[in-house]
Amino acid sequence: MERRDIKVVIVEDSGLMRLILSDIVNSEVGMTVVGTAENGKDAVDVVLKEKPDVVLMDMIMGEYDGIYGVKNILKKVSVPIIILSAIGHTNLEPVLEALNLGAFDYITKPIENKAKIRLIEAKIIEKIRLAVQSNSKLFTTSNAEIKVNSNLHTFDNTNKYKVLVIGASTGGPTAVERVISKLPSNLPIPVLVAQHMPSNFIPSFVKRINGLTPLNVKVGEKGEMLKAGTIYVAPGDSNMIIEKNAVGIPFIDFTTMKYTEFNNPSINALMLSVNEVYGEKTIGIILTGMGKDGANGMESIYKSGGYTIGQDKETSVVYGMPKEVAERGVIHKAVSIYEIGGFIVSCLS
Repeated sequence: MERRDIKVVIVEDSGLMRLILSDIVNSEVGMTVVGTAENGKDAVDVVLKEKPDVVLMDMIMGEYDGIYGVKNILKKVSVPIIILSAIGHTNLEPVLEALNLGAFDYITKPIENKAKIRLIEAKIIEKIRLAVQSNSKLFTTSNAEIKVNSNLHTFDNTNKYKVLVIGASTGGPTAVERVISKLPSNLPIPVLVAQHMPSNFIPSFVKRINGLTPLNVKVGEKGEMLKAGTIYVAPGDSNMIIEKNAVGIPFIDFTTMKYTEFNNPSINALMLSVNEVYGEKTIGIILTGMGKDGANGMESIYKSGGYTIGQDKETSVVYGMPKEVAERGVIHKAVSIYEIGGFIVSCLS
């Protein structure tokens, strides 16, 4: 079958940056820039005309910014949009909003000299290739609204599960939000989350999730005892693990061990440690993401008699980590991201 170039549209207010990015993309074998725009409004017209495979979108572009572009492009067509912006150095809320609206992923652009964009050109190319392989049918604003579950639920006191651990990567921020928002306000177990994300994004991510649930959401801290109804998110600059103190109470710690699948935060580090402490009392969930991080952890939970859930292919932005776990035969159930929250509640009832 004849191969065709990956078609890219670049949306940037700086003419110099458009030229540099165009040169980066056009210099890569199998990629072609088919159009450019200098703001979110013009981007809509260019995307509809050129029908690209991927859009590279800046955030700060005057009145018609990246949020406008993401929202209005995805109202009309499903296409992966990569946010490429320096705003992540100072204000992460617009990036998280863009992801929630359906943007595929983000890259933090170097500040100061525009030529510094050359320092991350390999990452830009890698993200474009990954975006082309992603589930583009999911990139739409039609399912952007996330409803908060503030209800109480009747739980069985004999429930065997005592902890929930979640791992996610590309596409994960919105996926994690969808799971957490569906958990009831009286959840009887603690929740631990490892989301692949730069360390400076984590506090804003936690703040955002905290506004989507009556449960307490916080960044995990060393020595902290686990409490039911609290969600602990791993920091992005270290590998969070769970240990037991002298009297058998689980608490948060950190390890200096390096993990080849992904480091800081490692999903495997967290899941393997949770399994050591909780064993068969664990529910493990692996969500959308590239690579194999979390597979060893999920396998350990499965073999210990815990319950394992994988996000299904149809709702995964990148069906990489869930696929690896499924192919190992160590998930009990593949579930739509829209149903995982309710499914967790049924497991605990």
